[in-house]
Amino acid sequence: MMQTVQVAGTDLFTVAAQQLGDATQWYRIAALNGLSDPMIFGLVTLQIPDFDASASGGLPAQ
Repeated sequence: MMQTVQVAGTDLFTVAAQQLGDATQWYRIAALNGLSDPMIFGLVTLQIPDFDASASGGLPAQ
């Protein structure tokens, strides 16, 4: 089930590692939230997708 978290002064790599257990899934959080920059400035509310073991590797599926 998708969840929502508030983060500040971090990056999507760290958020993905903490929330999904896999920093390489940062791009899934970015895509879901309409972000292109993995750096987070200020307080941001993010939707976090469910973990997907087949999505690891750090690159979106082609």
